[in-house]
Amino acid sequence: MNYIALDAFKKAWVFRHQDLPIDEADLARIKPMTEQRAAVLWTTMVSREQDHPDFFTPHDWPGKEENWHESLDWEGPWEAGETTLPDTICDFLNWEDNTTVYFCMSRELIIETQFDVFKRTWQNFMFLADGSLLLGKKRDTAVMFSESGEARLGKRPKNP
Repeated sequence: MNYIALDAFKKAWVFRHQDLPIDEADLARIKPMTEQRAAVLWTTMVSREQDHPDFFTPHDWPGKEENWHESLDWEGPWEAGETTLPDTICDFLNWEDNTTVYFCMSRELIIETQFDVFKRTWQNFMFLADGSLLLGKKRDTAVMFSESGEARLGKRPKNP
């Protein structure tokens, strides 16, 4: 089994927030991974050495400055109540709505969904922004969301 029920996810409250309701169809497509599956994906796509974004070094692709091209403010649009992911981020990523995406918080905490769901529910996901990475399956563009309200736009190398 690769996923756990959303209700069993220890941070499920972010998807049940009264001020940011999510329809049931989208909730069904937000799939927290089991720790084992998350660890495999993290090791493959993020880092073989570090367990959490706080510990990235230049040995990890997210820790290399040359992999990040632009920074922007996500918190302003979030505070303003923008219901969809800011256009600057969407334009940079250039992903189709059906792209499988991974919101990577740590080696044990990764959520899989589709890009269209993430775009609609991004405000909920931002409660989990702590160096969290948004990665697309078979895509090289990436976003790192920090708790300070910054989003870094970059590219993941082919062989991280």
